[in-house]
Amino acid sequence: MNRELLRYSKSSRIFLILTVVLGLAWGIVMMVQLSLLSAIVNAVFMKRQGLSQQIFPLVLLLVMLVVRSALTWLREVSAQESALRAKAALRDHLFAHLMALGPTLRSNARTGELLATLSDGIERLDAYISQYLPQTVLSVCIPLLIFIYLLPIDWISAVLLLVTAPIIVLMMYMIGTYTEKRTQKQWRALTHMSAHFLDSIQGLPTLKIFGRNEGENKRISRVSQRFQHTTMQVLRIAFISGLVLEFMTALAIALIAVALGIRLLNHSIPFAAAFLILLLVPEFYRPLRDLGAHRHAAIEGKAAAQRISELLHTPVPTAETTPTITERQDKPREQLTLELTNISYTYPQSSRPALHGVTLRMEANTCTALIGSSGSGKSTLVHLLLRFMDSDSGCIAVNGIPISELPVDMWREYVALVPQRPYLFNTTIMDNIRLGCPSASAQEVIHAAEQAGASEFIDQLADGYNTIVGERGSRLSAGQIQRLAIARAFLKDAPLLILDEPTSSLDPLSEVLIQQAITRLMQQRTVLVIAHRYNTIKQAKQIAVLAHGDLVECGTPQQLLARNGQYARLVQGNETKEIYA
Repeated sequence: MNRELLRYSKSSRIFLILTVVLGLAWGIVMMVQLSLLSAIVNAVFMKRQGLSQQIFPLVLLLVMLVVRSALTWLREVSAQESALRAKAALRDHLFAHLMALGPTLRSNARTGELLATLSDGIERLDAYISQYLPQTVLSVCIPLLIFIYLLPIDWISAVLLLVTAPIIVLMMYMIGTYTEKRTQKQWRALTHMSAHFLDSIQGLPTLKIFGRNEGENKRISRVSQRFQHTTMQVLRIAFISGLVLEFMTALAIALIAVALGIRLLNHSIPFAAAFLILLLVPEFYRPLRDLGAHRHAAIEGKAAAQRISELLHTPVPTAETTPTITERQDKPREQLTLELTNISYTYPQSSRPALHGVTLRMEANTCTALIGSSGSGKSTLVHLLLRFMDSDSGCIAVNGIPISELPVDMWREYVALVPQRPYLFNTTIMDNIRLGCPSASAQEVIHAAEQAGASEFIDQLADGYNTIVGERGSRLSAGQIQRLAIARAFLKDAPLLILDEPTSSLDPLSEVLIQQAITRLMQQRTVLVIAHRYNTIKQAKQIAVLAHGDLVECGTPQQLLARNGQYARLVQGNETKEIYA
C-alpha cells in the first residue's frame, strides 16, 4: 500500500527518505546529548568537580540541544513536504483516472462518495504519510541504535530493553488489527453520509414540491447517527489502546529502573552507567509510543487509501493506443464517413447485451436519425462513438480507419456533442462556450453564439458574456442552456456531430429557435441524431431503429414507410409527432 501511494510522486519519496535520515540523525544527537549530561552530572555530583571544569562539556551540551531542535524542525518540514507532494500528485492522478473512466464510472459509484474520496479521503493521508510512514522505520532503527550503544555499557539492561519491546509491539498489533476493521466501517459511513447530503442538496426542489422535508431530515439524521456511532467506537478503541500503551511503557521503564536501583545498592554498576541508562530508557520506548500515537491516524489513512486504490485500479473502458498513429498519413479527413460493423457490447455485471451485431453506415455530410425506446441501446451506441468505452466485438471505422487505432483525444477532436441535458459550469457564459475550443478568441465565441441564436438573450443580460450562469446554469432557462450547448458545437466546428434530441422538453418558441440553429449547425457535417421527435427525423436522410440492442430497421424515411414495418407503425400511430420518449 505504501508503494502504491508514493509511486506517483518521486519527489515525495525523496522527502520521505530525508525525513527518516533526519530522524536517525536526531536519534544519534540525542544519545550524544544524554551521554554528555550523564558525564557532567557524574563529574559534578560524584567526583565533586566544579562547574568551571565542565565548561567545554556544557557548551557542547548546549550545541547538541540546538542541533537536536534544528533536526526536529527540519524533520517536520520534510515530513509535511513529503505529504503535500504525495497528496498533490495522488489527487492529480486520481482525477485524471476518473476523467479517463468517463461517464461509465457514475453507474458504479455515487457522486457524493467520489467527492468525499477526492477531498477528505486524500487529506486523511496527511498523517499517514508525514507521521506514520517515517515512524515505522524510526521505531525500529532508533531503539536498535540505543540497544547497540548500551550493549557494551551494560548488557543486562540492554537485554531487558530488547525483551520488553516486542511485548509492546505485540499489544499495538493486536489492538490495531481490531481498530482497522472499525475504521473501515467508519470510512464507509462517512462516504455514505456525504453521498446522502449531496443527494439531498441536489434534490431540494423535488423534496419541497412533494413535502418530504421532514422525511429527508429523519433520513439524514439516521445516517449521521450511524456515522457518529462508528466514530465513537473507533475513538473508544483509540483511547483504550493509548492507555494500554502508556501503561505497558511505564511498567517496562519501572522494571528497568528498579533493577538499576537494586544493582546500584549492591555496587554492581557504576552511577554514571546507571544514570545514562535511566536517561536513555524513555528514549528507547519513545519511538514505539509515537508509533502508537500515530497508529489511529494511520488506520484512518489506510481506510481512505484502500478506496483510492480501488478507484485507481478500476480499468479504463477504452484500450490504450499507440501514440505513433498520429503520424499516419491516412488519419481522418474533414469529411467523415462512419461505418459500424457487427458492433456488440455488454455492460459488466449484465447478462443481456446492450448492443448485438449492429451494422450501420453513415455517409459523409448526411444525417442519420437513431430511434428506439428506453433501453434499446441508443446511449450505449453514442458512448461507443465517443470512446467512453470500447465494443466487445466488431469495428467502428472512420474513413476506413478503426477509431480504436486512434488516440482517444485525437478522435474526440473530430466529434461535437449536443446532449439532451447540457452541463454548464458555474462560470461565465464566455468560458462555458469556449469549452468547445479553449484557444478561441472572444470574437470567435461571439460569432458562435450568433450562429446558435444565443447572442440575442446574452446581449440583454447585465454582464453580457461575462454573466455567471450559476451551478448547472441555474440562472438560465432550458432553452438558453441548449443554445449555449449549440454554440459550443459551432465553436468546435467538428466534422462529426452527435445530437441527443436538443429540442425535447422546450416551449414552442425555444424549439423553433433551436431547430433553426441546429439546421445551420448540421450543414456540411456527418450527423447522428438521437431522435425523439418527428421534426428531427424528417430532416434525416437515413433512419435506424433500435430495439433491445438490435438494429431492426434501417433506410430512408420513404423506404421504411413503404416497408410498413415498425417505423411506419410508429409514425402513423403517433398524432403528437413524438416517436419515443
